[in-house]
Amino acid sequence: MLIVSDNLLESLETLQTVNIERNGNVIFTWKDVCRHTSIGLYDPNSQTNEHLYTFEKDLHVISCSVNNEKTLLALSFLQSTNEVRADLLLQPVSKCLTLLIEICPVNNVKVLKAVDSHIRVQFLYPVAEAHVFPESCLLLISEDKYVEKFDIRVVKAGHAAVIENSSRLPKTKIADDFIWIQWDTLEQRLFYIVPKGSSGVLNCVQFYPDKSFTLILEVLLDIPLADTGLKLVSLECGCYQGQETEPQLLNLQVFTSEKGWMCICHSIAPINPGEVTYSVFFLHKGYSKTYTVALERMDPLQVKDLLFLNLDYYVAVFLPGHFLHLVNAQFPDLMSGDFFLTGEDAKINGLHESTIVSPLKSAVLDLSTGSLFTLEINKQALLQFLWKSKLDGERLATLHCLLLHVGSTAELETEIIKWISENVSTCFTFDPIQEFIIASLYWRMCPEVSNLDKLLPYTSLVDWKELIPEVTCTTHFMSLPVLKVQNCKGFWEKLISSLECVKFAESHLRFNSKMLGREWEKLRLHKRTEGKRITTYMTTVLEYAEKVFSNFSPWSTEERLVPLFQDEDYEQQLLTGLMVAQLKDHLTRHLQCVGKRRIEEIAVDYVSKLDTFECAWLCSQLCWI
Repeated sequence: MLIVSDNLLESLETLQTVNIERNGNVIFTWKDVCRHTSIGLYDPNSQTNEHLYTFEKDLHVISCSVNNEKTLLALSFLQSTNEVRADLLLQPVSKCLTLLIEICPVNNVKVLKAVDSHIRVQFLYPVAEAHVFPESCLLLISEDKYVEKFDIRVVKAGHAAVIENSSRLPKTKIADDFIWIQWDTLEQRLFYIVPKGSSGVLNCVQFYPDKSFTLILEVLLDIPLADTGLKLVSLECGCYQGQETEPQLLNLQVFTSEKGWMCICHSIAPINPGEVTYSVFFLHKGYSKTYTVALERMDPLQVKDLLFLNLDYYVAVFLPGHFLHLVNAQFPDLMSGDFFLTGEDAKINGLHESTIVSPLKSAVLDLSTGSLFTLEINKQALLQFLWKSKLDGERLATLHCLLLHVGSTAELETEIIKWISENVSTCFTFDPIQEFIIASLYWRMCPEVSNLDKLLPYTSLVDWKELIPEVTCTTHFMSLPVLKVQNCKGFWEKLISSLECVKFAESHLRFNSKMLGREWEKLRLHKRTEGKRITTYMTTVLEYAEKVFSNFSPWSTEERLVPLFQDEDYEQQLLTGLMVAQLKDHLTRHLQCVGKRRIEEIAVDYVSKLDTFECAWLCSQLCWI
């Protein structure tokens, strides 16, 4: 029993996570008492472990990947120092070997590369799990600054799956001469930077389920790249640090979201001690923001621990033990949407303050424990933070997060109304009632029609002067990305739409109350000078108002039925109808692919819901008094 316990302890001590595939499967290695290296797979869906292969020698595994069908295993490793020295007596030996192994069942082994530089391997996975590749595709990423794709056809030979024509595997060069590279395993995208003068160009290659690929994006970066060593992102889980630490490795990461935004996060070498500087390039907006954070006590070496995380709506900048900055990537125009947390609020529950990496979106791997965590913003924690916050900036950011991102529900709205009722008089720089109504309505309406989210207001604020304490922020305009392919779907289609908005002055796209002002004054002037004479336009406006009012049912009290709106309130009718007319005209200009009848329905529905929210708010206020 003691021997078994010792063996198990030694295996656990050598357990290392090597890779996380797109389907969530975790590839890991361990070594037994004889120092034999084994490779296993953990399936989080079934919560089972599976043994894939064992080498009867001590290997330093650099990279490992298994294909979607679990018939092929690719790995690269360093031969042990003792073995290399022994073989050098006979002939020159390459330090790094890259192998392709048949594992269903274990059968042939093919050497793909035998070189001195390190190689990372990664099988491509279909975006749709139901549709598998007709062939397995394997990427080889070399520290000699090139990427190759191998097309591997697997055929059945009895009960075994074997590689067809393994001596002549077709390969294609994907990229070369880069100084930085990142693999997005969830979206099957390869980002890399090639130098251009003193800066560089970011390129993106998109891989598709039919094994084709396209260079789809180029972005000119205003980032100094001199004396920068090669940096690989999301191509290793930190289990092997073979390369020597470069003095100025480029700490940069690209994030995307299905919402259509794309950001580049970049850590800048500090100029002054006690400061941390980083930039976020909002490619979908055409500008970047550079943040400088002043810290009282910080070891300069801690800057290398700065971690960027993709939380779908937010880009998180995390410096363990110091701060957590949640940058609103979807609505970066105003800093009112940002959280800057310190102290206990800046801790991520369950994580040790050791080296952590983010191999997937909204996930981190704690290297000290080998544990993989999914990150999400907790609704109850947000509500607690809202109640204890005293700064208007923190309160506004929390309201926006709850209403625009977490999602507006009846239960959540009740909790927010309670807070507003007790704190409305202490909010000096914004009106929480207006923010509540507009943000809740935005959440409800935008899913109905594509691009509606770019036309409706999400906040009543057109400017925000409040600054985050101890943080300075500067904004710089940048070149827009160049999309190589126009007829795209999914994320790329949304990104193209966002870029078109930037080209045509996005600030004029969102509907706001200023659009109503001039027309409203015209109608009121007409009423004063012309009396009850009604123009054709006023007739149309009143018809819209009638459509809005017809959506309301009378409210029942103990004494009688009370209509929500009084038909005899002529000015109210004009204002309500005018809102519909102006919103309809605004949407018609920018939603040319949507029919006129549908646009009118959206405009009437929006104004109806807006009036409903205002009335519901008044009634809820009466309940809380």
